[in-house]
Amino acid sequence: MKVSFGTFLRSQFAKQPPVLKADLSGKTVIVLGANTGLGFEASKHFGSMNPGRLILACRSQSKGEAALEKLKTATGYTKAELWLIDLSDFESVKRFADKFERDGGRLDILVENAALSTPKFQPTKDGWESSLYVNDLATPLLAFLLLPAMIKTAERYSVIPRIVVVASETHYWVTLDKKVLQSPNILKTMGSAEYCTKDTMANRYPLTKMINIFFVRAFNDRLPVSTPLVVDAVNPGLCKTELMRDVKGFMAMVFGALMNVLAFTAEEGSRQLVYGAIAHPDKPDGLRGQYLSACRIFEVSDFILSPEGVKAQDRIWNELVEILGDFDSRVPAIVDQYLTRSKV
Repeated sequence: MKVSFGTFLRSQFAKQPPVLKADLSGKTVIVLGANTGLGFEASKHFGSMNPGRLILACRSQSKGEAALEKLKTATGYTKAELWLIDLSDFESVKRFADKFERDGGRLDILVENAALSTPKFQPTKDGWESSLYVNDLATPLLAFLLLPAMIKTAERYSVIPRIVVVASETHYWVTLDKKVLQSPNILKTMGSAEYCTKDTMANRYPLTKMINIFFVRAFNDRLPVSTPLVVDAVNPGLCKTELMRDVKGFMAMVFGALMNVLAFTAEEGSRQLVYGAIAHPDKPDGLRGQYLSACRIFEVSDFILSPEGVKAQDRIWNELVEILGDFDSRVPAIVDQYLTRSKV
């Protein structure tokens, strides 16, 4: 599928469907990036559905505490919890997952709302380009480490948990270039200082979102049909959030003008996150591995569906498991136990 700029414009002016509602009594929901923007608005929606537990996963203690107070005022929900996590640090992700494992509770919904966008190369302490690390390495790491808890939840409570990964329609406008595809390791090449020139960083955000979709599709391809779990990708559309906070100067003015004319509110965009988490409760299997936008299933980009894209997807999956396994040996063990190394 191709999406032209005209199609994008029309989608931004379209009226958004109302947010779905469900009874989440007794269920546990985790929302990443929950102190602001899409994550906070999604948390407000979930809070209004009376979940047994609602965990706001945030990087900042002070901003997280402020979000808890705002959520309480807006919804009357008083049981929300603040857990700290820094997706620019694998160790922080591991501590979060370990804490949840010690907690021993159920996990019904994991909303992976990771969206770092940087206009130039900014390395993590491990030397990776930051947005690739946050969006495409740390986000899957948390999904893998929490997968056993979700499978146990499914078995113990006879439910179908969901992993919702926030993607973007911008993935339609990019492909992986030949230098990346011909390199021995796609992710390591894309994450290197040598590759991340000013020109290549111009398309970095949509590429990280495309890799999010690769992850969701590859995960689903390897998930046995008998496993009661849904993983899907959602597109919130262009929204008024803090995503472009690092963009400065003239480009900041351009993005600001676009936001004022075209952008949805963060609340409108958050409805897609909620849709991915609770839509079609009677037939959730129809959402497995799907890309969702405007509360509907859409075909992904032509590049993702092409033979070249399918090959890249499988390579990225294998590289991802290896990279994350070098950090935490539980990752390949979890993949071996609950998923398969190749497509089902």
